[in-house]
Amino acid sequence: MHVPLGTHANKQGRVAGINIGGGYATFAGVIGTAVTKVCDLEVGRTGLREREATAAGFEFVSVIAESTSRAGYYPGARPMTVKLIAERPSGRLLGAQIVGWSEAAKRIDTLAVALWNGMTVDDMTSLDLGYAPPYAPVWDPVLIAARKAVDALAALAR
Repeated sequence: MHVPLGTHANKQGRVAGINIGGGYATFAGVIGTAVTKVCDLEVGRTGLREREATAAGFEFVSVIAESTSRAGYYPGARPMTVKLIAERPSGRLLGAQIVGWSEAAKRIDTLAVALWNGMTVDDMTSLDLGYAPPYAPVWDPVLIAARKAVDALAALAR
C-alpha cells in the first residue's frame, strides 16, 4: 500500500541515513494510519477498510459503535463513532475508522497499536486505557467498539 505521509517519509529517511552511514536498518512498512480535521470534525483511519478487506479475500465482521468523547455529564461531551473490522473467525483486528469531535483523531493511535501488534478484538476489550471524565467516558469508545465486535463474532459462531 502506498501511503505518502510525512511520518513515513521521515522513517524511511532515517533508515536510508543509517544504511548510508554503514549501519543496517529496514523500514517495517505501514498500516495506513492517518488523521485529518474538517472544520471541528476529526477523522481517523488505520488498516483495511471493508472494500480493501474484501479485495484481499478476508472474511470479516464490521461493527459501528456510537459513544461520546468524554463522560456524558461532563461539559463539552460530543458524539463519536468508531468502526472496527475484525477477521472471522479469529477476531484479529483488520482495520478501524473513527469520526467525532475533540479527542477522536488521537484514539486511532490506540487502534493502530492494536492492529500493528496483531491483537484480536477480544484482546482489546482488556486494554487499560486512561479514564477521567474530561477525557473519556468510563467505557472508552475504543473498548465499546471492541466489545461490540466480540459480540458480533460470537453471534456468527453460533
